[in-house]
Formats: sequence, C-alpha cells, structure tokens
Amino acid sequence: MAVKWKRWGGWSVQLTIGLSVLIPQVAIANEVLTEEALLDEEMSELDDPNSPAKTVDEWLRQIAQAELVVITDIQFEETSEGFTLRLETDSELLAPETSVTGNTTIADISNALLRLPEGEDFVVSDPAEGIASIDVVNLPDNRVRIAITGTDDPPAVNISTGATGLTISVIQIVVIAEGDSDYFVPNSSTTTRTDTPILDVPASIQAIPQEVLEDQQVTDLGEALRNISGASVNSTEGRGFQINLRGFEGVPLFRDGFRLYSPNDNGDAAGQGFPEIANIERIEVLRGPASILFGQIEPGGAVSIISKRPLDDPFYEVPLQAGNFGFLRPRVDLSGPLTGDNNLLYRLNVVYEHDEGFRDFDEDVDRFFVSPALTWKIGSRTDLNIQLEYLDDERPLDPGLVALGDEVADIPRDRILGEPDDSIKSDFISTGYDLEYRFSDRWKLRNAFRYIRDKDDISATLSFPFIGGLNETTGDLNRVFGEQEVTNETLALQTNVVGEFATGSIDHTLLLGVDLARYRLESDSFTDFSLRVPINIFDPVYDAVPRPSRPDDPISSEEIDTDSLQIYVQDQIELLDDLILVAGLNYETVSQETETTRSGNTTEEELDEDEFIPRIGLVYQPAENLSFYANYSRSFFPSAAVTVDGDPLEPEEGEGFEVGLKSELFDRRLLATLAYFNLTKQNVATADPNDPRFSVATGEQESQGVELDLVGEISPGWNLIASYSYIDAEISEDNRFDEGNRLPGVPEHSASLWTTYEIQSGDLTGLGFGLGFNWVGDRQGDLDNSFELDSYFLTNAAIFYQRNNLRFAVNFQNIFDVFYISGTPRTRTRGIEPGAPFTVIGSISYEF
Repeated sequence: MAVKWKRWGGWSVQLTIGLSVLIPQVAIANEVLTEEALLDEEMSELDDPNSPAKTVDEWLRQIAQAELVVITDIQFEETSEGFTLRLETDSELLAPETSVTGNTTIADISNALLRLPEGEDFVVSDPAEGIASIDVVNLPDNRVRIAITGTDDPPAVNISTGATGLTISVIQIVVIAEGDSDYFVPNSSTTTRTDTPILDVPASIQAIPQEVLEDQQVTDLGEALRNISGASVNSTEGRGFQINLRGFEGVPLFRDGFRLYSPNDNGDAAGQGFPEIANIERIEVLRGPASILFGQIEPGGAVSIISKRPLDDPFYEVPLQAGNFGFLRPRVDLSGPLTGDNNLLYRLNVVYEHDEGFRDFDEDVDRFFVSPALTWKIGSRTDLNIQLEYLDDERPLDPGLVALGDEVADIPRDRILGEPDDSIKSDFISTGYDLEYRFSDRWKLRNAFRYIRDKDDISATLSFPFIGGLNETTGDLNRVFGEQEVTNETLALQTNVVGEFATGSIDHTLLLGVDLARYRLESDSFTDFSLRVPINIFDPVYDAVPRPSRPDDPISSEEIDTDSLQIYVQDQIELLDDLILVAGLNYETVSQETETTRSGNTTEEELDEDEFIPRIGLVYQPAENLSFYANYSRSFFPSAAVTVDGDPLEPEEGEGFEVGLKSELFDRRLLATLAYFNLTKQNVATADPNDPRFSVATGEQESQGVELDLVGEISPGWNLIASYSYIDAEISEDNRFDEGNRLPGVPEHSASLWTTYEIQSGDLTGLGFGLGFNWVGDRQGDLDNSFELDSYFLTNAAIFYQRNNLRFAVNFQNIFDVFYISGTPRTRTRGIEPGAPFTVIGSISYEF
C-alpha cells in the first residue's frame, strides 16, 4: 500500500494503492489508440477462423489468431475504497506491460482483442473522485490498451490475472481539505501584497503552512516561530508575544494585512496577546525593513498570519488534544456552502483550551475562541468576505525568574516569584470585511476594513528596580501588588488597486494603495508603590502581600491617540525573462496625542511626523528553479514611548540591505533560502533599566548575519523544515550603554530541524514519525551585558497514524527535560522566562 501527496494551490492529493503489483511509473511515447481499418480486418478474419489460408501470410496470421484471447465483457464496480475494473475472457491473459505518460497510467496487453457486446471500446468519464476517465481500446498488432487518467496525478493501480480474466483495482483518490498542505508554500502575499512566487520576491520570506503546525502539535505562535532562522519569542510576562527578528525586538504582528496591536505601546500590552492559531492557514515571516507596505515597522521584519477562508466543498473536522500539566484542547472546524449555487460559503472555528502549566501558580490558562466567517460571491467579478474573531483568555501573569550575579539564579524552574493568584484577563474582538472587485483578468480593486479591540485586566505582584529590586546577598526580592487596565482599539481601512500591463516587451504588476488607521491606547494603573513586601527567592513565603480593593479612580493613567495615513506605490517589473525589478515608495504621516496623568498632574504631548520611505529590489533567475536577489529598504517607527521625565523619544529609523539566493530543489518540492543581511537602527527605544514603565533611547544598534532556511518535501512522505542563523547584533553608538555590547536575547548561533516521514506502502501505510531539535547559543540578558543566558539544545519527536479520515498523534517535546530560558528578559528581575520541561501531547482528529 502506498501514499503519494502532492499540492495544487490550497489542496493536497492523497493517492492510496491497494496490495499486489505496483505499476512502475515509466514515461513512454504516445501511441495511436485506434486504427479502424486494421481493426476491422482483424475482426472480420476472426469471424471465420476456419476458412482455408490462401497465402503463407494468411496461414501465419491464423496461427497468431489462434493464440489470441478475446475480451468479451468489462465490469466496472465501485468499492468502499475506490473501484475495480474486471476484464472477462475465455482464457488467461498475458501480464500487461505498464507505463505512465502525463496523468495517465497505461497497461498494454499483448495477443488480446476487445470484442464487447455494446461496442468496440469501453469509455467512462469521471468514474470516481480524482479520476478523469477510463479508456479500454484495441490497438494494432493484436493488443488492447487500458488507460486510466487522473485529474491531477497518474493513478497507481493493482493488476491481478486469473484463468478467465484480469482485474484492475484503483483506490479512490481522496482530496484532503484546505490546510493539509505540503510543507512548501510556493507563493506569498506578505512581501508585495500581491500573490507572487517566492522565487520572484527580492527578500527573504519564509512560510509555515498548517501541516507543520499539525505535525508539531503547535498550540501557540511562539512554538511555530521556532522553525524560523533568526527568530525568538517571549511572552512579556503573559501580556502577549514579543517577537525578535534578526536581533531587533518589537516586530509587528499582522493578521490578513492588519496590525494586531497599536504600534505605540512598546510591546507592553501587545494588543491580541496570544493570537489563536486554530483558524490560521499559514504564517509568513518577512525579514528586513518593509515600511513600503506596512508603514510603522521594525527593521527586523514582520510576521503575517493568513486566516482560513470558507471552502466550496463541505469540510468538517473535530480534533482533540490532551497532555500532561492538565492540558486539554478540543476544537471544531466546519466549512462548506450555504446555498446550492455555492455563492454563499461559511466557516466556523471554535476552540477551548485549559492548561495548568508547569509553574506553581493557582491560576490556570483558560481560553475560549470562536471565529465565524462568510464568503459571498456577489457576482462573477465580486467577492465579499466577512469575519469575526472573539477570544476570552485568562492566565497567570508571570514575571519569571531573576538574575543573580552574571547568571540566572539557581532556583527550581517551577518556582514563582510573584503570588500564586497573579493573573491577566484578556478580552479580544476583531471584525471586518475584505471586498475584491475584478475589472478584468488583469485589474482588480481591493477594499478592507477592521475594527480590533483588546482589553487586558492585570492583577499581579511585581518587582521594580526603583523599589529596591533584588538583594543579591540575602536573596530578598522587593515587590508591590499592582493592578492595571489596558485597552487597545484599532480602526483601519485599506484600499488598493492591482494591475498587470505591458510597456513594449516589459511586463508590469502595479500596486497603488492608501491605508488609513486610528489607534487608541488607554491605560489606568492602580498600583501603590508604598506597599512593598519582599520574598526570598530561595525560601519563598506566599500570601503575604496585601491586596487592597481597587479604587474608583486610577493612581495614574495614559491615553494615546494615533492617526496614520499611508500612500504607497509599487511596481514589479519583468525587465527580461530572467530579471525582475521591484521598486516602491511609501509616504506616511503620523499624528499623535498623548495625555498622561500622575499624582493629579496632567501633561499633554503632540507629535507629528512624516516620512518618505523607498524600497528597491532585484531578482535574477539564471535557471527556472534558481533566483539571486538583492534589496535595499528603510523603516520608520514614530514611537510614543516617553522617558521617566515625560519627554517623548525621537522616531526610530532603520535601514538595511540584503543579498541572497533561493532555489527550489527535489523537483521543485523544497525551497532553500540563503541570505546575508546588514541592518542599522537609530533612536532605539527600550525599557528603562531603572523603571521599565518608561523608556530610554539607546542611540544606534547594528545587526548583520547569515540565515539559511530549508522547507519542503525531499521525497514522497518525507518532509523537512530546517534553519540556521548567525547574527552579530550589538550597540554601535550610545551615551548610556557601552558600545560593542551585544543586544539582549540574541544568540550568535542558532539552528532548528523538524522532519517527518510517513510510510507509503504495505500494511503500515499511514504510519509516520517525526524528529527535530532546537539549538540556541549563549545570549546576553540585558543591554548592560550584566548576565548571560546559557545555550540549550531541545529534542522533540512524534509518532502519528492516519487512515482515511482518522488521525492519531503523540508528540514529545524537550525529551531530555533540559532547563532553559526562552525569549528576551525585560530587566534582571523581570521577564526571565523558564522554558517548559518534558511535555507529552496526544491528539485524535476526525474528518467527515
């Protein structure tokens, strides 16, 4: 038994072969299937085989005809797994010669003649899903050809001969619904906002498809990004993901082209804290500055989530995951048409998650997520997609461990230094539409709108340097109980036109667009810093911190309103068949008003910034599966961060260049990307080491390095995603920190590997195995380089079995129970996150 997977667009094809003889797939030349004159002659002579021969040729022909086997009937029968084709004869047929040409599997039978009661040929169109046709016809020289044509792939069949016939068995080709894709995604929309082959994009871009998430049993975005070179993630104490690419923090997160958090909150309350992955089709990671398309952004790049869309065909999936530490995650994914003409489609994703975690909190992780979506095909030229997401998330607010001397304190990784009932409760909603109107095959208009709101309610016991921090002699850590309410709201509207045209022999893909956005951040703090209660990190005693009732009025508050207008133009120009130029210009103007109230005193600040941002890239393709590229671009980020004195910081600016190559290997099933980059960032805002509620500017930072990514299929059933990065990231100019200090949380060397193999034939068809690792080198813990985070090597494995619509899997993470610190600390006493110990997750999924 064998299984073959192949991807076309958003579909994967599984071709299963029954037992017995597997037809070798060897290309042959096309032959003429029928020659009426010769066939008529042979049949007429066969009508009277006993007529006397008049010549030697006629005598030899009669001897040959005496050995012919006549096929008198053909029976077609559907089975539970596919269909069988039975050729009935009066004696045994010779074993056929088999071959493949195009999408057709061919079996040629010698010394045979087709003579059916209903006609000379046997032809069936669309006999089964994935099969285009079956043709059984006579050929010259006493041969019969059986041709079975697949819609996408040549069918694999089993042939058995008997005393009175021949049987061909074909297991039905099963079309798996959208999402069960191969590891390799050939096109991307993140970099250019147009659906462009990755080989034609002059930038390093990596796509993580849903199949990778399924094989690794990924449950959050941070786990997924471990597959990407030069990427690291930390959860900012449970407030939300903070992403680091190519050495730079604060990388923005987008869903379907819209920013998921306000660009002015410095990552402290990152909008949708932990994006749900249940309705993710794929994740695209763009490295390098990209302000031409995204506006306010970091030079490290951007992460874009592509959501699942409603499907034309009915699709129903019910997975359940469970694991140690009380982990439970049932999920439902339903899709299909609501009307008979398929003009109205729906999709519904629902998830509940419970996780008690490995840290000693009383508070557990509880999440509920629901996302309905509708697609309305208003006409042949117009599509409207409407989507709603709602997420209710409760989890511990976890400040992590602390640094002692030049390393992380040697205390158990499950020990908490806050209080057992510290928590953060988040309420997230996003709704909007995507409208596309096609003027023609070459020109289309796209308009989209989003309303996004995230509200976080925090009750936690935290340490601050200005209240004493950690006494490294006694191990006493000063803390205060604090409460905070943070609300982020976004109203965003995007409109653009995409067109294809030619000027002489030069082809163009033109993008013109306007983006409007309003971001509002409201933050109310109820923290009384005079109520300080220490805890000893070596011998903690909990429940000693007073928790007063929350007052009606906050002790301090902040409101930030940001209006952004972005106008951009981009042209993808095919100068020659093997040379592509991508050039663009972005103009953005930002107006920002900040109102801060502390101790009854209110201050107001206004900020108006505008910038022209160019971007240019070149792609040279000496071969169809090979691209060399280079690009130069700049970034712009008007941060609303303020100093402890209330002064706003200057906008951050970045620039960078990159050169690299991409190649599609193994019959264009695997993508390899090698890149060298050099990035510079000025006026960098970072948390004040003495008071992380405020920020300081650290002058200029530089990052350069090499990245290698591999993703795709090596052979049928064998998938791979792997990465390696070398990053030299340091402070290049500063009047506060030492020049040459390494940027925190950035390893010089890191690598990852994940590979799976699924058995393709025999009794164990559908059984698969996965193996992988994540290696992260030594990192500095802060900009002072006052302590170090050790390197670590994690080993992961999986075993899974898939049969028809049922799939079982068990994944083992951190098999050797390695102690490690993930992400980037905020200070010596905040954000030093211990990674999860040995973890087991099992799952069962049924599709119907």
